[in-house]
Amino acid sequence: MHETKVARIAAQLRAHRGDRPVSLRKKSVSHQVPKHGDLRHRDDKIDVSDLTEVLSIDPVARTCVAESGVTFVDLVDATLAHGLVPIVVPELETITIGGAVSGCSIESMSFVHGGFHDTCLEYEVVAASGEVLTVKPDSLVFQMMHGSFGTLGILTKLTFKLVPAKPFVKLVYERHTTLAEFQASIARHAGARDIDFMDGIIHSPSLWVLCTGTFVDKAPYTSRYDWVKVYYQSTAKRREDYLDTKHYFFRYNRGVTNVRPKSLVGRILFGKLMQSSQWLRIGEKLHWLLKRDKPTVTLDVFVPFSKVPAFMEWWIATSNFFPLWCVPYRRVHDYEWLVPDFYERMTDDMFLDLAVYGMRQHGDTNVHREIEKKLRELGGIKTLIAHNYYGEAEFWQIWNKPNYDAVKAITDPKNLFRDLYTKTCKAAMGQT
Repeated sequence: MHETKVARIAAQLRAHRGDRPVSLRKKSVSHQVPKHGDLRHRDDKIDVSDLTEVLSIDPVARTCVAESGVTFVDLVDATLAHGLVPIVVPELETITIGGAVSGCSIESMSFVHGGFHDTCLEYEVVAASGEVLTVKPDSLVFQMMHGSFGTLGILTKLTFKLVPAKPFVKLVYERHTTLAEFQASIARHAGARDIDFMDGIIHSPSLWVLCTGTFVDKAPYTSRYDWVKVYYQSTAKRREDYLDTKHYFFRYNRGVTNVRPKSLVGRILFGKLMQSSQWLRIGEKLHWLLKRDKPTVTLDVFVPFSKVPAFMEWWIATSNFFPLWCVPYRRVHDYEWLVPDFYERMTDDMFLDLAVYGMRQHGDTNVHREIEKKLRELGGIKTLIAHNYYGEAEFWQIWNKPNYDAVKAITDPKNLFRDLYTKTCKAAMGQT
């Protein structure tokens, strides 16, 4: 039973002695970018590997209750049986629902609904003391769990909304030659709400493909991108496509724009065996072989919609790396984990998530750091799943320290889980 699992986790926390930090032992692989010398590999572990059960689905209320370690591939299977799906389904099968909250997951329904966390109604959280808390959106604890990367307690159970689904998704690929056309189409669809899904692949400065999707009952054919064919490449070649709904959600599971193996022969021989989760696990196991200096650039940046032209002009002039994945992300809530003036300076009601995958660094410039500085200039932000080079004072000029400290005092006053800056900007980079 769920209560028994939670009691065991609470007992592990109460039994922990000393000042050694802890991190979680989960069944699913971590979807943070693997980093050289990440200190969490040396942490004491709290075992949460059995939190993998979908507890209930209410087809009438369109809600689901599930344990935090449930993967989205299992969740989609369970909800589709009722003709429903989660409102936001991240792109990789083995992302967990707890990880989606802690790490800020979004996807192609985010142009309407925001992130997965914005669809949640209740969390169960185990504090470092072993106390079990139940929190709702009117609680600061609830709001600060989003983007906390496990530093404010252990998510054990989530309640979230579902939406009706159909068996197939019809995709239409709009080709644009300029950013202005591309953004105009995004704004038009977001205003009209005439589609169910929207994301894009920026293949080059002259090819901007907007991928719009709609649930349909029937399909004249279906395509699959889980072996030899590569989804993002298809968007530059096709005008439309049909996928079954589950496969649509995980069309990027072999990699977004960083598909491996890269060669056709390699995918024929090994593509069915090597999913994103296998590559991540290899990176975790062999993290000491990864580059410490000039690590590959894999990260998401969130740019206010009106500032995208300035960002892209800078990107083309300094890096000119393509393709990029992009996801329009509606501003549905001014998040408590950002400093108040972050939103006071902003007039946009939408961000564009621009995702860079697998860009090698050359020369003397630290591209990660240059991106951080450019985002501050433009009023954007990045996720913390990758390599972070913020100084501590700068970090807390972006993330809301008073709110963070207020919740930390409730859920982890002895700092068992590390604080957010230490975990994501120091320990993740091998620094004590």
